[in-house]
Amino acid sequence: MHALTNSQVARANRAFQLLAAGDGAGALAIAEGLRMEAPSAPDALHLWALSLSMTGAMADARDAFKETLALAPKQPVILANFARFLRQIGQHDDALVHLRNAVEYAPTFAQGWLELGQVALGLNQLPLATTALERAVALDPSSPRAWHLLGSAKRDAGDYEEAEAALRSALKRAPQSPSAWANLGATLRLLGRSHEALECLAKAEQFGAQEPEVMDTTVGTLTDIGELEQALKLAGRLVDRHPSFVSGHVTRAHLQWEYGSGKHSLEEFRSSAEAQSDNDRLQVAFIGFLLGARHAQEALDRISSLRRRVDDPVLMTYQANALELLDRSAEAAPLYAAAHQKLGDKDPAFLNAYVRHLLTCGEAKHAAQLAQDAVRLDPNNQEALAYLATAWRLLGDEREHWLCKYERDIVLLDVPPPTGYASVSEFLTELEAGLLELHKAHTEPVIQSLRKGSQTPGRLFGRPVPVIDGAQSALRAAIEQWLSGLDRDELHPFRRRHAKGIRFTGSWSVRLRSHGNHVNHIHPQGWISSAYYVSLPPSVKAADSKEDQSGHIQFGQPPVELGLDLPARRVIKPEVGKLALFPSYMWHGTVPFDDEEPRITIAFDMIPRA
Repeated sequence: MHALTNSQVARANRAFQLLAAGDGAGALAIAEGLRMEAPSAPDALHLWALSLSMTGAMADARDAFKETLALAPKQPVILANFARFLRQIGQHDDALVHLRNAVEYAPTFAQGWLELGQVALGLNQLPLATTALERAVALDPSSPRAWHLLGSAKRDAGDYEEAEAALRSALKRAPQSPSAWANLGATLRLLGRSHEALECLAKAEQFGAQEPEVMDTTVGTLTDIGELEQALKLAGRLVDRHPSFVSGHVTRAHLQWEYGSGKHSLEEFRSSAEAQSDNDRLQVAFIGFLLGARHAQEALDRISSLRRRVDDPVLMTYQANALELLDRSAEAAPLYAAAHQKLGDKDPAFLNAYVRHLLTCGEAKHAAQLAQDAVRLDPNNQEALAYLATAWRLLGDEREHWLCKYERDIVLLDVPPPTGYASVSEFLTELEAGLLELHKAHTEPVIQSLRKGSQTPGRLFGRPVPVIDGAQSALRAAIEQWLSGLDRDELHPFRRRHAKGIRFTGSWSVRLRSHGNHVNHIHPQGWISSAYYVSLPPSVKAADSKEDQSGHIQFGQPPVELGLDLPARRVIKPEVGKLALFPSYMWHGTVPFDDEEPRITIAFDMIPRA
């Protein structure tokens, strides 16, 4: 290994200038000469690898990078450039390894930390991404890209306040970045600050954002603030301008389903899918919507047609799901088995679907094994924990009661009124009026637990409505006081996550009409879930809990479609002004009621906040 001479360095610098200008062929001509003259000089081989990559000779470029690293295995810039190359050819896991090495060998290499964070973010390794990007901004606070990526990592992790701060730091350094404005808008929407979000999205468009994602977020934000006519019109323009943008079709269909005509949403989505029969992602999205809307036969017909040219485990799982909705579970069994052979035990979402099928078929032992595999892959996977508890219950395994402590971990708390209210009654009267103004949907969302009712769009908490802000503060105070008395248990999936504070990951209000209820379900994005009782109809207040459980909340009973015929483990009568709290993985639902007056609640999910 040796260094280049001064004249060779000058030629190498010229080649790097050509690479920067996009002239890969010109750079390669110089690099080839330098490699012949100095075959053991890492700088010459590095230039050669970069030039080969730019000219599309990917196999040769990979070999050239390996040769370079054999001579200079600890050179951080070479490691980082090889990582970029690996990302270019889709080998993100390998890129991550080389970037880890780069920052290990050069802990002050800011660009290495930035790119490590970006790759980790793309692989959804959020703790690593956050750590790397925090290091990047500490080393180079002037980098808008590092701050922007840190904001994205914080947002994906649910740290919305910290995401906002990072994105504002990015915009301070690059005030005309359309992507940063768009990201900030999306983050503010998650914080419930929809009017501010619209201003940021308008800034993104002002500075040149053309992405359909910005329009899509704007549609959702307009829905959040009740501008439904404007949202529906913009959703229509979105699919007209960007017909291949799948999320736009999904957004419009859900919007039409809740606020327009459910039949109309299906007709327009179906028409779009048929007009783009070669758009496989659109076909799969429409099938998913059909399954959510419980149009299982049409979904099955479309899956069968699509699988003739596109066959993958996702379609197999959808086909099995459709068959189960049609009470044809026996036909679903070989599809799950075949998908399991292809996917193995690497995808918790698939394992959950397979476990669900096994439970319907009475194969509790196999279901428990796969549910435990899913929990090992993702210890905080609330759905996997719910299915594991059910399998253990069917097997008579006492670990069900270790996992689901129905008496200890389900509580009904008093919530004192916020400052400025003389009584709970006065507060709830004003809160109910504020919530009813937000309930504009004609029916329930396509994929939610409620039946015969409506749900407020977007985030409830964070809206510029004083009574809702007061509710958030009062609820947080009651919850954190309860948490202060909780014991930590490092072995228990719920208690090991114990923290003194909470972060809201979602918040909404539900208005159930007569005969309405929540079907049994869990909350996959939570740690603790809730129901705060704002208003209850007379029939629910009068229910005696022995002969009449109208409007009660029940725990431990799996979804009826599993066909397990298991009773609830605990049933609680709701009380106006009280807050029910429970682990997010516990099955819960409500008993229907018959009354002209609605049942109004606030619900939200929480995760621990250190």
